[in-house]
Amino acid sequence: LSWVSTRTLLVLCVVCTLVVLSASVTAEQKLKNCNEVRAAYSSKGFNVNDVPNKGVNGAPLKVCPQGFSCCTVEMEEKLSQQSHTEIKAPVSRLSTNLQSTFKQKHDHFDNFFRELLKNAEVSLHNMFVRTYGMMYVQNAELFKNFFEALTRYYVSGSAAVNLDSMLSDFWADLLERMFRLVNVQYEFSDAYMECVSRHTEQLQPFGDVPRKLRIQLTRAFVAARTFVRGLALMPEVVNRVSTVSASPSCVRAAMKMLYCPYCSGQVALKPCQNYCLNVMRGCLANQADLDTEWNNFLDAMLSLAERLEGPFNFESVMDPIDVKISEAIMNMQENSMQVSQKVFQGCGMPKPSMAFRSTRSVKETSFTGRFRPYSPDARPTTAAGTSLDRLTNDVKKKLKHAKKFWSTLPETVCAGERIAPGDECWNGTAKSRYESVVIGNGLANQVSNPDVDVDITKPDIMIRSQIAVLKEMTSWLKAAHSGNDISVENDEEASGGEESGSGCDSPSCDSNEDIYFSTPPNPGKPRVNLVHSNTSAGVASQGSMALALCGLILALLAPHLR
Repeated sequence: LSWVSTRTLLVLCVVCTLVVLSASVTAEQKLKNCNEVRAAYSSKGFNVNDVPNKGVNGAPLKVCPQGFSCCTVEMEEKLSQQSHTEIKAPVSRLSTNLQSTFKQKHDHFDNFFRELLKNAEVSLHNMFVRTYGMMYVQNAELFKNFFEALTRYYVSGSAAVNLDSMLSDFWADLLERMFRLVNVQYEFSDAYMECVSRHTEQLQPFGDVPRKLRIQLTRAFVAARTFVRGLALMPEVVNRVSTVSASPSCVRAAMKMLYCPYCSGQVALKPCQNYCLNVMRGCLANQADLDTEWNNFLDAMLSLAERLEGPFNFESVMDPIDVKISEAIMNMQENSMQVSQKVFQGCGMPKPSMAFRSTRSVKETSFTGRFRPYSPDARPTTAAGTSLDRLTNDVKKKLKHAKKFWSTLPETVCAGERIAPGDECWNGTAKSRYESVVIGNGLANQVSNPDVDVDITKPDIMIRSQIAVLKEMTSWLKAAHSGNDISVENDEEASGGEESGSGCDSPSCDSNEDIYFSTPPNPGKPRVNLVHSNTSAGVASQGSMALALCGLILALLAPHLR
């Protein structure tokens, strides 16, 4: 037994000696592992001489584990700055892509709407030159001013142009000019014409066109300019929010997550996914709070986009505007005698014109203009090279994709090559499973974040201001969805939105009667709507009457045009 015990003791001594020697070799290998750290550290652009050749005491370190370490305090500070850059980079890239996308969409829509306005003006000019000749040329500035006012309203809204007042002035000015033309045998004072203007609504000399056009223009312009304004706002909000600086506690947590593995010689070790999520949700807590109002804003944009495709379609209003105004002019021509009689009854008989001459030649009475009916297929070509429907379909996809952008940033960042799957990952202290629970998004949830110290009592001022901006824009978008421009408190504007449910493209908006005067209209007389392509017979009939009346007017004006 004594011999056996002695032999056993000798074996145990040998084993212990081997264990000690093995531990010594392992420690020596760890010391040599700093070479990998030196290479990795240098690849980040830092001075390789900052890294010790062998492991040192990590007691002075402020963030990483304080045992054996290939890091110094100076390295820790530099790697903290690098951590700040690296957690910011993916957020910045995602934000830049979002900004670029919607800046491009804004430019496409803005250019498209502006060119539709310009094309409508050119189309009206060309059509009216052919149809009304010198009568139009002499009054062209009225229509030029009309389109300039529409453009100013599109650009600057009610702050620059009161759309209702502008349209009322346009029709009053047009009535005054036409009333003088159809009653060239009389002289009219300014006071007399003011009397005519006061009776415009009662007379309805242009039929129902002004009312319909006011509703259609108001809805289409409010929707278009508000939608474009929303597209312009998105890149601004994203830019301001993405530039919010990371807090010191966030930088500290990022350093621990990304570079503390360097200090233990494990340069290839990447963080566990849940660990990364907790760090990024702590760092992006304020940004996540933007998500609710951001999604509300996007929902309002999508709803208004539906309006742009339907009853508030800017393109369908502007394309045939020349035909609609010409229809109003023909209404006045057709009913000029009745209108004049009503005016004479209400304002008194005017004085005969001393310069009026009734002698005219056959040549002077000739009129060769032809009225061009509107064809829905004859759409203008714009630099955007597309239609409103195609633009809207495309932007709707982008808007839907942008939803939950801020709340999903942590998941987007903590994916792919940035994290290690499974349990073979860095958990903040060692290569092992991450045991902590993943906390929720937003500032309030960070009270229980195990990896980032977040002061939930101090929300970021910049982000709170952008939340307020989005709320205000959302209210404008919702108002535009109802056909209202709430940038100016106006009772007339509010009443204009009463019919915003379906626009004026529904059959209920196309009455079969026109109330030209205060007396009951003739119910047997059908209404001709020139906007629809199936009314060519009506257009031809009404156009013939208009040509005859225009010829008469030209004949009356001929002595003055020589």
